[in-house]
Amino acid sequence: MLRFALLFGFLFANGCAVAEPALYNRVDFQVEAAREVANDLLTATLAVDIQDKQPARIAQQMNATLNAALKKAAAFSTVKTSSGNQQTVPVYGRNNQIDAWRGHGEIRIESRDFKAAGELIMALQTDMQLSGVQFGVAPDTRAQIENGLITDAIKAFQQRADAIRAAMGAKSYKTVHMGINSGMPNRPMPLMRAASVASSFSEAEFASGESRMTVQINGTIETQ
Repeated sequence: MLRFALLFGFLFANGCAVAEPALYNRVDFQVEAAREVANDLLTATLAVDIQDKQPARIAQQMNATLNAALKKAAAFSTVKTSSGNQQTVPVYGRNNQIDAWRGHGEIRIESRDFKAAGELIMALQTDMQLSGVQFGVAPDTRAQIENGLITDAIKAFQQRADAIRAAMGAKSYKTVHMGINSGMPNRPMPLMRAASVASSFSEAEFASGESRMTVQINGTIETQ
């Protein structure tokens, strides 16, 4: 009985080994499809910094400034506005003693309407400072462009695979593995002086620039 079990196990192991497909003539390669896309989304951050010996006064002044900013922003229907980071930290002097407190509060805006965004930024800069401006591609635009780039990348993959097949003198090939990756780096715009913000934003093409979107396909084929 033991001999039969050992024999059966040996035959089963050999059978599994025979059933596994042979790995040969496999080639790994990568292709890419890319496109320069006009940025259609602006995001900006404006901040207020207040220093005082009393944290309560800082909170009161900061809330008043931020609430006033949100009230001004409500008049711009094409601009999305939200509260950002807020914090109050101690300011240390001699002997590591707290001399005062410093509060920091932010307002973040987002819009496809660059002209309206520029006007709002100008209006908010009477009480706040412009911390940063960035242009990018809106999520729905990015998804639409990526779908087209995926189609282009797959076609490029098929063409490259067929070229490899021909170079190796094979009759056909099959795709063993395919991985799709997409990416688009953010491109921050340098800070501008307050006087130039609105006039620069009025020229959307100059202000927004372009982002390079890419789709890469890493794959493996097996020639036959």
